[in-house]
Amino acid sequence: MDVSADPEHWKRAAAAAAVAEVEDGMTVGLGTGSTAAHAVLLVGARVARGLRITAVATSRATADAARAAGIPLRAPDGLTAIDLCIDGVDEIDPRLRAIKGGGGAMLIEKIVATLARRNIAIADAAKRVDRLGARPVPIEILPAAQGLVTAAVAALGGSASLRTAHAAPVLTDSGHAILDARFGAIPDPSALARSLSGIPGALGHGLFVTEIDALYCAGPDGLSRQERPADA
Repeated sequence: MDVSADPEHWKRAAAAAAVAEVEDGMTVGLGTGSTAAHAVLLVGARVARGLRITAVATSRATADAARAAGIPLRAPDGLTAIDLCIDGVDEIDPRLRAIKGGGGAMLIEKIVATLARRNIAIADAAKRVDRLGARPVPIEILPAAQGLVTAAVAALGGSASLRTAHAAPVLTDSGHAILDARFGAIPDPSALARSLSGIPGALGHGLFVTEIDALYCAGPDGLSRQERPADA
């Protein structure tokens, strides 16, 4: 197999470019998912060579991987800022607006991304889209709000379904269920994000419209970096 055509090779290349921005003494947010997993391993390799950082994990799975890689961890509780966050995306558009949460960690990911002075998305080329919406928008919900949130999504033109695995609800690390809301092409991600944020019982959602500062993306044409447009 030609490794240059392997999506995992692209993910690792994007992760390596982002990890190169990590500097001694930083507090670094580590994302969740298959692309972010490459970043965790690469940060761990740098720690083994003497890099001194502290990391904030966005999920139990990431925390376990970070510990296994020898990366010192701290909880986000009480933090008012961190230096850098590196995380993957499910989809990302030309204005660096994204859908995240395929791994079920979108609320903690958004908290850590918001804490970060610089938030870097990493992706393979398949995640770049002209318009968001091919993937569902995950919504973390309180149990009592499932009907309310489902109806509110329908009123916004979408349809919501409970995320399940083996006939049981998939729960976040905080113990909450996830609704996957499908809207088709999303003409105004900012307006939809505001509407979803205003639904009682919707604890968080996977639309990231202002949080991402830069994107490293790798694919058949090589590696590219894009900074957030000034007017975005």
